[in-house]
Amino acid sequence: MLMFTDAVSELDRLTDRLFGTVARPPVMPMDAYRDGDQFVVHFDLPGVDPGSVDLTVEKDVLTVEAKREWQPGEGQQVIASERPQGKFRRQLFLGENLDTERIEAHYDKGVLTLRVPVAEQAKARKIEIGSAGAKAIEAFSKVA
Repeated sequence: MLMFTDAVSELDRLTDRLFGTVARPPVMPMDAYRDGDQFVVHFDLPGVDPGSVDLTVEKDVLTVEAKREWQPGEGQQVIASERPQGKFRRQLFLGENLDTERIEAHYDKGVLTLRVPVAEQAKARKIEIGSAGAKAIEAFSKVA
């Protein structure tokens, strides 16, 4: 199971609710879903240099950090500057049923995709049911 948290965004959301202001969309929006024996997470990172993306796993916390910077060139006059700049960070808490040793990451067209497999010991498996009655019948037939 995946659990998501971003302390700064959560604090912003609580403040927005308290004061009735409009909540800002997350700087690193994401989608997450389960696909068979893996969890897939897509992060929108348009305009981010793939070399600035940093992924780390420490215990059960996966951290995604990225940086987007733009500075106007000499002689350029900025008319509007609405796109977020700077360093962005998002954390996912990974359950113990996920295999953090086999996480795959791919960055394409401004989307970072992570694939987190379910650990072997957490996968569903069929359990064979034995019958004490079958052993008793077999023992009885040997005696008779």
